[in-house]
Amino acid sequence: MTESALLNIAPWLLLILAAEFVNGWTDAPNAIATVVSTRVMRPHHAVVMAAVLNAAGAFAGTAVAATIGKGILRAEAIDVETVGAAMVGIVIWSTVAWYYGLPTSESHGLVAGLAGAGLATAGPSVLLWEGWRKVLIGLVFSTFLGFLVAIGLMIAILWIFRRSHVGPVRRIFGRLQVVSAALMAFSHGSNDGQKFIGVFTLALVLGGILPAFQVPAWVILLCALTMGFGTAVGGWRIIRTIGLRLTKLEPLHGFAAETAAGLTIQGAAILGIPLSTTHTISTAIMGVGSTRRISAVRWGVAGNMVTAWVLTFPICGFIAYVTALIIP
Repeated sequence: MTESALLNIAPWLLLILAAEFVNGWTDAPNAIATVVSTRVMRPHHAVVMAAVLNAAGAFAGTAVAATIGKGILRAEAIDVETVGAAMVGIVIWSTVAWYYGLPTSESHGLVAGLAGAGLATAGPSVLLWEGWRKVLIGLVFSTFLGFLVAIGLMIAILWIFRRSHVGPVRRIFGRLQVVSAALMAFSHGSNDGQKFIGVFTLALVLGGILPAFQVPAWVILLCALTMGFGTAVGGWRIIRTIGLRLTKLEPLHGFAAETAAGLTIQGAAILGIPLSTTHTISTAIMGVGSTRRISAVRWGVAGNMVTAWVLTFPICGFIAYVTALIIP
């Protein structure tokens, strides 16, 4: 690693870390929104748990990092400035959405930003189908699988405890929800945390710091700590939207939603499929809320969230495209 080469790409590496910080700030709070809203854990305790387990999850593997770093764009057709341009779209759009309390998908912002910047740099041939195939699979996973698994798990819980009294059930699931929230936080780190690890490693390759795409341990540590710090200092607006405004949650609902989302995310991480943890936990919460009655979900709030999700792709892609054209 030459000092001069590292200094040349340092601004772009800092921009990637800024995007990872925003990921922890706006996306990672999804992992603890339900456990805070059900009052099972105090907010500050939940934030500490999320920060630690998000960081731990980032060390769980590199399959998602490899998909993002090697499978989205042809590395030989882009440069480190292309990667930096993609980060600009994420930071701007996610910060604006955070201001309005709207949870956005940094996953979709990332791939859209890479696509936009890549198209500006090298044209359509820069896109790699194999990685985008996994992105599309992840879109299905996050949108539908979390919802359906949550409904199925919730129905099973209600049937198993159908003759039980409310008090003991609440106490049981109050304890279990701590475990499910931990699973959700760890899963977020193992999927979302890895995405920016992949981008950081790609930047090192493009900058001539690494000879080939192989994720160093120090990159995992740096990105994991950055994401954990972002989780610790922000996210309350997102927690309020996901945990309080979308539907009313009891501990058993929170357990079902977190378990369904956590298992879905973890399964995708093992397969190297990047998906949106925001979509997964949000649709899982909609699923458990729907088991009470359809009107239990505040569909107006859900509609605003879906609008933000839909806008993420074109806005992040456009900002990245324009930024890549401007950067000399």
